[in-house]
Amino acid sequence: MRLHVGCAMWTHAAWQEWQPSSGARLAAYADRCNAVEGNTTFYAIPARRTVESWAAQTAPEFRFVVKLHRSITHERRLAGVDEEMRAFLSAIEPLGPRAHALWVQLPASFGPNDLGPLALFLRRLPQQYRSAVEVRHRAFFENEQAARQLESVLARVGAEWIPFDTTTLFDGLPVTAAEQEAWSKKPRVPRRTRALTEFPIVRYHGRDSTERTVEGWQPWIGTVVEWLREGRSPTVFIHTPDNAEAVPLARRFHEAVRAELPELAPLPEPAPTDPMTLF
Repeated sequence: MRLHVGCAMWTHAAWQEWQPSSGARLAAYADRCNAVEGNTTFYAIPARRTVESWAAQTAPEFRFVVKLHRSITHERRLAGVDEEMRAFLSAIEPLGPRAHALWVQLPASFGPNDLGPLALFLRRLPQQYRSAVEVRHRAFFENEQAARQLESVLARVGAEWIPFDTTTLFDGLPVTAAEQEAWSKKPRVPRRTRALTEFPIVRYHGRDSTERTVEGWQPWIGTVVEWLREGRSPTVFIHTPDNAEAVPLARRFHEAVRAELPELAPLPEPAPTDPMTLF
């Protein structure tokens, strides 16, 4: 029984208290969380030696949910991307078992009429990679037929549907500048809690207020506990607008689930951070 939790990144200016100034920042993060969103690969395919360093800093059971490059999902919209996919898969190969899922995040304009290209793309992915799809077109959340069609496409290849739960973010007007920015960028779609596979993945977006964030994730506690009791192995990512407290919040979510399910193993305690010295 394993619950993996993590954040949208492994380095942040607000985490300087426990992260080294350079070098093994991912290792320091992996000392606290056991999963991470691979958002950087959306903007640039990393050099293979960079990915080798990621693997060296993490245990084999650590989970990367690796977002496909935007040229594949947003520019070419999954069509004619063989060359791009070969380059992408070659780059992430050193992750080995750490590559928990290929994250196919689709633009908001990708709707029910585009399911044919999605089905073809998913069928052609190498079988050693698990795939997970995030959609943002409102029809998939508001039209039951569209939702069932998407689920059917995903079920044929054992792919998961990643929900991005922003309901807490949009529950009340933004209070901080970071919340205002998140309002302008994040999708406003209903919460979805249905898992399709043994490995559900959740992206939860709270507020800059810890209390509001914790209050908003309460429905997910019961859902994740149920998944674990069913024998599933979920991964939950915690976001806030500024992400300054994302790491302790991710660990707090894990503890909240464990409070309902004591047989769940706790996360390891982070290694002590050496105090700063002048010399």
